[in-house]
Amino acid sequence: MTTGSVSPRRADTRRNHERILAAAGMALALSGEVSFNAIAKAAGVGVGTVYRHFPTPEALVLAAYQREVQHLVDVVPSLLRDSSPEEAFRVWTTDHLARYMMTKRGLVEALSAATSSHEDIARKAYEAIAGAVSTLLAANVEAGTVRADLDPATVLRGLSGLFHLDPRGDWHSQSEALTDLLWRGMSHRRD
Repeated sequence: MTTGSVSPRRADTRRNHERILAAAGMALALSGEVSFNAIAKAAGVGVGTVYRHFPTPEALVLAAYQREVQHLVDVVPSLLRDSSPEEAFRVWTTDHLARYMMTKRGLVEALSAATSSHEDIARKAYEAIAGAVSTLLAANVEAGTVRADLDPATVLRGLSGLFHLDPRGDWHSQSEALTDLLWRGMSHRRD
């Protein structure tokens, strides 16, 4: 995915693009604000580089949001390939979804201000994330670790508590505790 008028062929351009998006995601998670100067400093690039990649704050916010959603979807196959289905679900939830939910808190307000079509963008993001949850649940049903009657939308609602994590606090252990609570309700076995 490329945003703006920057050539996707140059390796340094791609690296800068990714560093800018990562810095923007973190800034939005922590403050909900887009400051090109602060993002440039965090990304280790000049402010002009940020503007070349993203000519407006709206373009930057939209790209950061899309990057977060795409990462959530793209990481599922590798997690399932490298881990058991249960571990893949837990890692996806505690490491990836939790970070997204914290970032989303700042992105929602910025996204609403950035574009009039934010409802459509949010709907597409929800569908993509629900698809990732469906894939993880299907693998766990096949492995016999969770009940077959689970609805991905219900599981996602259960995981919505991740939205309330504080990125400045002990969010990782809190996301593990929430995932464990949900897992106990999803699993066949009662530990």
